[in-house]
Amino acid sequence: MAVLLTCHNRKAKTIACLSSLFKASIPSEYIFDIFLTDDGSTDGTNNLVKELFPQVRVIQGSGNLFWAGGMRLAWETAIQKKDYDAYLLINDDVVLSADFFQCLLESEAYSLEQIGKAGIYSGATINEKNGRITYGGSRVKDKKLLVSMQMLEPKEYPQKCEITNANILWISKDVVNEIGIFDDRFTHGIADYDYSLQATKKGFPVFLAPKVGGICPDDHGKNWRDNRYSLKERIAYLKSPKGLAYDEYLYYIRKHFPMFLPYSFVMLWAKTLFPYVWNRFKN
Repeated sequence: MAVLLTCHNRKAKTIACLSSLFKASIPSEYIFDIFLTDDGSTDGTNNLVKELFPQVRVIQGSGNLFWAGGMRLAWETAIQKKDYDAYLLINDDVVLSADFFQCLLESEAYSLEQIGKAGIYSGATINEKNGRITYGGSRVKDKKLLVSMQMLEPKEYPQKCEITNANILWISKDVVNEIGIFDDRFTHGIADYDYSLQATKKGFPVFLAPKVGGICPDDHGKNWRDNRYSLKERIAYLKSPKGLAYDEYLYYIRKHFPMFLPYSFVMLWAKTLFPYVWNRFKN
């Protein structure tokens, strides 16, 4: 199995993540090859990872790959090396639970038993301070003109979903053979949402794994700039890959929820041009 991560200038979190991976309970028959894209870190991440975890293959990025680009580079490197049975994507700010892999294995067994094929399995993460779910799997509530997502609370058994976060994500070989890797139209976010929706459309099972897979804070915050920022700054955030990713988001909506496109267009510009009104609307 190939384990894929990417990092940029958060050395302590990257080391904590890798430490939790090596401490986790992994059956002896599973062998991990770990690929980490270091996207131009200047805080010594590269050297420290090599010192503490020499078995990790560190791949140097350009410094402009962002999350999706860094994950693609790690993924491409893994595929060039070997034909793996599965790929385990992990965000480098996740501290994995000791039994996270067992939960993913349960999902694989459930998928094969109930559906007859392998698929995608997402591990839920929680905020350490309040125990709330931060990332995992969601069901789509598609009302054609309006689309929303319902994030699932993990239970003692796998739950079917359509959208997954890649904070902890097992992707089976069959899925990769059919779909490939992350769409290169996505620079930073959205790539994992898009990928799981593609898998769903292709008929692959997508599950949220049982229990909690790890600890990971929700670092997204409010997804718009309020009127403390100038219009120029708000438009820059609208277009930024780490902001609203305007072009990429509309591409994603057009690809999966075309009837939702007019609302999405208006929503993005409303957040940008009238943040005070949008803030009141959201509250």
